[in-house]
Amino acid sequence: MKISELFGLKKTQHELDFVDVDIDVDTPLFLDPYFIAKNNFPLAYEAHLSLKSYFNCLLTALRENRITYAEELFSHLCESNEICLGFSQTKPQGKGMGPSDASKIFKSLKESPALQTGIMEDIEDFRIFVDNVDKDKMSDMTANIIKKQLIDYTHAQCTLWGIKLTPSVPSGFYWDRFSNAWENNYTEMLIVNERKIILVPKRLVSFSTEYTPQKYMQHFVLNFLQNEELRLNGPLVQRRKNKNRTPYVTKRSILEQLKIKNTLDKKWLSDFTAKYPNVFKDFRKQTQLKIYPVSNKEISNESINTICSFLIDQLKKIPQGSKNATKYHHIIVGILELLFYPYLCNPVIEHEIHEGRKRIDIVFDNCAESGFFFRLCTTHNIPSRFIMVECKNYSSDVANPEIDQIAGRFSPNRGQMGIISCRNVDDMHKLIDRCSDTYKDSRGLIIPMVDSDFCELLKHKAEGDEQAIDNFLQKRFHMISLK
Repeated sequence: MKISELFGLKKTQHELDFVDVDIDVDTPLFLDPYFIAKNNFPLAYEAHLSLKSYFNCLLTALRENRITYAEELFSHLCESNEICLGFSQTKPQGKGMGPSDASKIFKSLKESPALQTGIMEDIEDFRIFVDNVDKDKMSDMTANIIKKQLIDYTHAQCTLWGIKLTPSVPSGFYWDRFSNAWENNYTEMLIVNERKIILVPKRLVSFSTEYTPQKYMQHFVLNFLQNEELRLNGPLVQRRKNKNRTPYVTKRSILEQLKIKNTLDKKWLSDFTAKYPNVFKDFRKQTQLKIYPVSNKEISNESINTICSFLIDQLKKIPQGSKNATKYHHIIVGILELLFYPYLCNPVIEHEIHEGRKRIDIVFDNCAESGFFFRLCTTHNIPSRFIMVECKNYSSDVANPEIDQIAGRFSPNRGQMGIISCRNVDDMHKLIDRCSDTYKDSRGLIIPMVDSDFCELLKHKAEGDEQAIDNFLQKRFHMISLK
């Protein structure tokens, strides 16, 4: 049963920021440290720093021949069943390192030429150069190292959706980059059927199909060797039976010459990379351009048309007024998640600032790599690390006090862009003027959105018209900034 069903959230995967896992069977998604490193929003950045810190400590210990200490560091990369990701088709049971696997992998790591030559620079390189490491084991290793970030994320998501946590539960070991040590403490945890469950943001997972030894070998190493054989006019060059007698070299002939029956011979890959490091650099660089966040439709078969129609209907049914403020907050969070994923992620509700003296209804991390939220900083010079959202389930118009309220919560570090969500306004032009005054006074950009706006955007989403959503935001920004 999925998390949303277990806790009666009545939310689809499109409305949820975390992977809505089925706790009875693994979801075939993975935590890929290479993909995590590609992202620069706060959660991913903290996770990347933890991975980098762990790997540096481990490699330093191995290169200084402090084997006992290195084995201790390695010993906590155990199976990670709490995240329910991987390949198991029955009860989740991670394929991370049990004692036998840990011993084999550690031995392979110690003996790897990639370790001795220094070409293995990051933890994701384990998968390329170390025997017995596949994407499932790599994912479990990653989950253990960044467990603290994932637990904090779980806390935030459970607070957002009103899911009860169990206090004083052992967290399990996680890597602390400040102490450079494995830590374990008591904290609140999500417990389901006497099992610890850790939620994972869908913005951090991938299918882990690009940064692989197979892709490196097939599309970079063999391509390089083909070109070298042609350049040198070597014995493997053949001629096509055409007018120009075009020369060519097959990858099979190269493998036969090298006597490599298994194209995943990681020791051979290590030796080759030490000799031709630029091929590996090219692989890393090009692979970064090929990996993208998973889309909702890739991990959910729910009908986007049905979801959008349902949300439009539910939004219209919510009565105005403070008694239904929480219900209104929750539906707006779901709508924003659906509309703006993967550009916005990690929503936190009622985020405290100024030591709790002020609250922001909802805060999203801005993780956009294109589109309107990306252009905020790169084109319009508006600090936008976080996007702040205020939800006003008022029966009256939003006025200057509400505009001043959200503007007062902006800062260069947090961000200076927000959305004020309200039910309707009698005079949108007047509200735009108020937002324009704030923008012209250099107090930040506030974009107002009402029920009819959300309904319009949901219809565009149902039609798959992502550009119309971007155009809406850009047009409203122009209305504010060009007044």
